Amino acid sequence: MKKQLMTMGLLALAPLAAQAGMPDDPTLVKVMIDQLEVRSTSGKNPLVVQADAWIGKDLNKAWFKFDGERVGSSWEVAQFQALYSRAVDVYWDLQLGVRHDFSPAKETRDWAVVGFRGLAPYFFDVDTALYIGGNGNASIGFQAEYEALLTQRLILTPEIQVNLFARSDKAIDQGAGLSDSELGLRLRYEIRREFAPYIGINWEKRYGQTADLVKAAGGKTDDLQFVIGLRAWF
Repeated sequence: MKKQLMTMGLLALAPLAAQAGMPDDPTLVKVMIDQLEVRSTSGKNPLVVQADAWIGKDLNKAWFKFDGERVGSSWEVAQFQALYSRAVDVYWDLQLGVRHDFSPAKETRDWAVVGFRGLAPYFFDVDTALYIGGNGNASIGFQAEYEALLTQRLILTPEIQVNLFARSDKAIDQGAGLSDSELGLRLRYEIRREFAPYIGINWEKRYGQTADLVKAAGGKTDDLQFVIGLRAWF
């Protein structure tokens, strides 16, 4: 939500910037580490990283996303996206590009990406996309979060993430249909707006064919995790 409100603020300040001799549409850069956290699980505790970075102007940006889980000295799973982001509304961006999934223990996958990111009614921050794979598979990913200000510095953030797949992909333990979901609740304290430690809980659940594949491989189909981490941007 704050990302969209910041963009609106920059738009509102544009006339003042022009009067002061500054460019009307300057090139801006932002790096957001949304989650840098350790999760307490029944096995080895993973380090989870979710981060975005973009560079560009009001309407057009190059946007990069990274989401990964590291155990010990190697990444268990990770994905990287390189996107062109175009503002199609005050609150929404259309994003087009590619995604690369990689893991030492499983096969890599590449996807074309068509997505939307923005602020839904009631200030829900939404990131959703259609992924089209080179192996004929397709997937829909949906993420949403909401920031509840308990005080000016203490913020409670519920989050949800859901993934669906058109076809099974046994090489990466992925079934067709509703594959998995992730629910989180994090409480952060903003020492500064750009720097906020947090604690919380996270619940991962797998469904249907994906759950069957995970169980056959000896894994768990659901996991409740306690988390401690840091959120930062610059």
